[in-house]
Amino acid sequence: MKKYVAIFAVSWENEFVYRLNFVLWRFRNVVRLLLTFFLWKGLLTSNSNVFGYSKSEMFAYVFLVLLVQSLVLSAPSADNVGGEISSGDLSNYLVKPIDYLKYWFTRDLSSKILNLVFAGVEIFFLWILLKPDIGIVFRISSGVGFAIALGLAVVIYFFLNVTTKFVAFWMPENTWGITFLTLVLIEMLAGVIFPIDVMPVWLKTTVQFTPFPYLVYYPIAILLGKLSGWGLIRILLQSCAWMILMFFAAKLIWKRGLFNYQSEGR
Repeated sequence: MKKYVAIFAVSWENEFVYRLNFVLWRFRNVVRLLLTFFLWKGLLTSNSNVFGYSKSEMFAYVFLVLLVQSLVLSAPSADNVGGEISSGDLSNYLVKPIDYLKYWFTRDLSSKILNLVFAGVEIFFLWILLKPDIGIVFRISSGVGFAIALGLAVVIYFFLNVTTKFVAFWMPENTWGITFLTLVLIEMLAGVIFPIDVMPVWLKTTVQFTPFPYLVYYPIAILLGKLSGWGLIRILLQSCAWMILMFFAAKLIWKRGLFNYQSEGR
């Protein structure tokens, strides 16, 4: 346990070494929030209701996306996994008494917590600047469900992310293609740009059979009270199922990949 605490501390310090990358990542998220906010502000009036969202609920959704995204989707460190496999640097980890997946999960946690802190500061200042009309009726069941769904989303995204990077075991030069496709799907289907309620019913139903909406949309929908009772329990169970599925998929591809791994000269 101590070695992973040390990894967390070192990773936290490393986040401040690459300041430009971190600032650009935060700037990107803030710009997206502003674009989305003014888009919905122009489309919605005070009494309008679109796709089951009032103006105040949609503004709440937009701000919550920044918060949830900062915790769930901020994992720039794991992007190095494919490069380490391709270059042969993975060998440096295989000879050490650490679990490779736990190592990267620890590094990602440090990055996520730092991003979450900055997201809180950004939301505070954007709240003062934009003065959005936000109304959230907080319920204990929704708060607990949100916390559980958010924790599951963090784990789901981690294993989804590293699984796509493990393609480098077989296609070391084409990892970027799989990564780009995954990012596009997340932008479209996770609820980052808009709630998936805006999709046709058949498409929304289909998307539920992918891991993407469980990363952003469902945690926020739970907090906003869009899901309750059996619907809430069902979504949490489906999130658990995706977490387990992605865990075993990552472990399986990792073991298969090691049989194919080569690092000449290392």
